[in-house]
Amino acid sequence: MAPEYAERASRLPGAVVWTRAAVLPAPSAAPVLPDGCMDLLWTAGRLLVAGPDTHAFRPGPGLAGPWAGVRFYPGTAPALLGVPAHELRDRRVDLEDLALRLASDAGPADPLLRAVVASLAAGRSVTATAERVALGERQLHRRSLSAFGYGPKTLARILRLQRALALARSGVPFADTAARTGFADQAHLARDVRELTGMPLTDLVRG
Repeated sequence: MAPEYAERASRLPGAVVWTRAAVLPAPSAAPVLPDGCMDLLWTAGRLLVAGPDTHAFRPGPGLAGPWAGVRFYPGTAPALLGVPAHELRDRRVDLEDLALRLASDAGPADPLLRAVVASLAAGRSVTATAERVALGERQLHRRSLSAFGYGPKTLARILRLQRALALARSGVPFADTAARTGFADQAHLARDVRELTGMPLTDLVRG
């Protein structure tokens, strides 16, 4: 039997090709959690762009799959699509609606973006990250909106969520997970997880 979800490296630097079997529609479907990425999706003859999420996404009617997709490293998809990430935030948009932008507006990815992601993913503050990439905090915020769909504080929070879930799913106790990923305590971790995903931490880890 084919796995429900599988992925492999893409020829595009930093991108991942993935496939997923059909899933139950909301509210039974497993949520797609925010991760700072954007995806190019295919399902049921449709090509869609999944913008950056600020909360968990549950597939609705007509979006139950099966799916195939390309997940782009944070900040890289807008240069390919020719559209600022914040215009696609929390949206799924048919690719054909972006065709004219693809033809005329695409440009190279901002070379500072990977450094920004790496710094925030390592747990550095927004101030320290701005200094590290030699930008003012307002400049960093503007570039982040265009590249990631939201400001650096939100991106940092989402990347911290992903780090925490990875640790917890590997068997690290919740209290230790919280301490190692920069949360004040386990209760802080649990609150942040629920706010970003709408689900309890224990349910996400078991899932």
